[in-house]
Amino acid sequence: MPESSGAELALLLLGGFRSMVDTVQRELAERGHGGVRPVHEFALRAIGAGADTASDLGRRLGVSKQAAAKTIAFLEAHDYVQREGDPDDARRKRLRITERGDELLTVGQSLFDDVRAHWGQQIGTEELEMLEAQLAKLVNSGYPRLSVPGWLASELGESDS
Repeated sequence: MPESSGAELALLLLGGFRSMVDTVQRELAERGHGGVRPVHEFALRAIGAGADTASDLGRRLGVSKQAAAKTIAFLEAHDYVQREGDPDDARRKRLRITERGDELLTVGQSLFDDVRAHWGQQIGTEELEMLEAQLAKLVNSGYPRLSVPGWLASELGESDS
């Protein structure tokens, strides 16, 4: 096998990410969750972890408050989150994941698990586990920072929702 350059490795990693996401997005659309993008899933996870205002969400995702508000508007319009009044500050609205939002996270996780299982069938379960272990070592934490959507969107010049 010829030696690969660092740029080729980066493209392979990005291609793997894109392949997984595209497969999951197609399945989500078939299950009534059309239009959902990776940033929406990142946002729901951040909200579930305590980012309950647009400012908090923007900080967690590494995007502006305005970009976070745009993402929240999509999530709210599709009944994935609701804004509720803050009992301590009438001017502030808190975000809460709805039942439909919880369903999206659950179905999405299951679909990613399905893609992972398929990849395991293609290259072998042990090889896939070894790949995951090695990638976890390389990224140090084993899981990317939630600021990935903002970083990726700013690097590619794309919007975040």
